[in-house]
Amino acid sequence: MKAFVVESYGKGGLRAVDVARPTAGDHDVLVQVVAASVNPLDKMVRDGEFKQLLKYKTPFALGHDVAGVVTETGASVREFKVGDEVYARPRDLRIGTFAEFIAIDEGDVALKPTALSFEEAAAVPLVALAAWQALVDLAGMEPGHKVLIHAGGGGLGSTVVQVAKHLGAYVATTAHTKDIEKVRDLGADEVIDYTKQDFAEILAGYDVVLDSLGGTNLEKSLTVLKRGGLAISVVGPPDPGFASQIGQPLLKPVMAIMSRKIAKQAKKLGVHYSFFFMRADGAQLAKLAPLYDGGTLRPVLDRTFAFDQTLDAMAYVEQGRASGKIVVTHRTNA
Repeated sequence: MKAFVVESYGKGGLRAVDVARPTAGDHDVLVQVVAASVNPLDKMVRDGEFKQLLKYKTPFALGHDVAGVVTETGASVREFKVGDEVYARPRDLRIGTFAEFIAIDEGDVALKPTALSFEEAAAVPLVALAAWQALVDLAGMEPGHKVLIHAGGGGLGSTVVQVAKHLGAYVATTAHTKDIEKVRDLGADEVIDYTKQDFAEILAGYDVVLDSLGGTNLEKSLTVLKRGGLAISVVGPPDPGFASQIGQPLLKPVMAIMSRKIAKQAKKLGVHYSFFFMRADGAQLAKLAPLYDGGTLRPVLDRTFAFDQTLDAMAYVEQGRASGKIVVTHRTNA
C-alpha cells in the first residue's frame, strides 16, 4: 500500500512510499482509510520536536486522525465488526493515518457519527478530544466560567469554542477579521480582532485561557486570568505533569527547567500554568459522537486534498492559511 512516511526528521523527511499493509493484532481493528486530517502536531512530529519524548523509529507513517471502514478485526475484538464505519485518533507510537490502511487498538476507535461524512468525521477526533480533555478533564469547566480561546477560527480553536459553549461557559476568542462572523456563529460571546486589538488590554477576570500560539502570547494570557485561574498551552513549554502523562517521571526535573520561566510568571500573578497534550480515547469519541449527530457540535473544514496531495496539504497547514481543518481524502468525488 502507499503511505506517507517520515524517513528522516525535518521538513523534507516526509515521502510517499510503498509499504506492507498492516495486519490486525489481537486487540486491533484494521481500518481502510477513507479520509484523514492534517494537524500542526503532524509537523511537530515530522520535525522531531518530540523525538526525545515519543520514541518513534524512522521510517514511520505520519497522521493522527482517521475516518474509514473496518476491514479486519483481531481475535479479541468484540465491539467492532467488518464493515463498521469508524473514526479515531490512534494512540502515540501507533499513528500512521496518511496511508491506505492502518491497524488501530480498539480502545482508540469509535463508531463514526452517522450525520457526518467521512471527510467531516476525519476532521474531528484529535481536536474534539483535545477540547474535551482540556476543558473538562484538566480545567474542570462549569457553567458560568469565563474562558479565552486563542485562534477561534482555526482547526482546534473552532472546536474548543463550541465545546466551551456547550459546557455553559462565557466564551471569548481571538480571531482574524475575516473569521469574526464565523466564530460568533460557533458561539463566541466576545471576539477580539487580533489584527486591530490587544486582548490583554480588553479582557480580565477569566477562569481559563487555552493558548495555541505560545511565546509572548502565552505570557500575556496569564494577565487576563483571575487569581487561581488556569492557563493551558498546547504548544508548550512542557511541564513536569507531562512527564508523568507519557510515563517518563525521570524527565520531571528537565521539564521543570523548560517551563520554569512561565511557571514563575504564573506564580507571581497568583495563577496556574499547565501544558496539555491530548490522549487517544475511543470511549470519549463515542460520547462525543451524539453531540455531532445532534448538531450541538459541528466540524469546521477549510478544504480537502486528494491523498496523493498529502504533502501539499501539509504545506498548506504550515503556511498558517487554514481557517478550519484540512482533510486528505481517498475519494475522488468528495
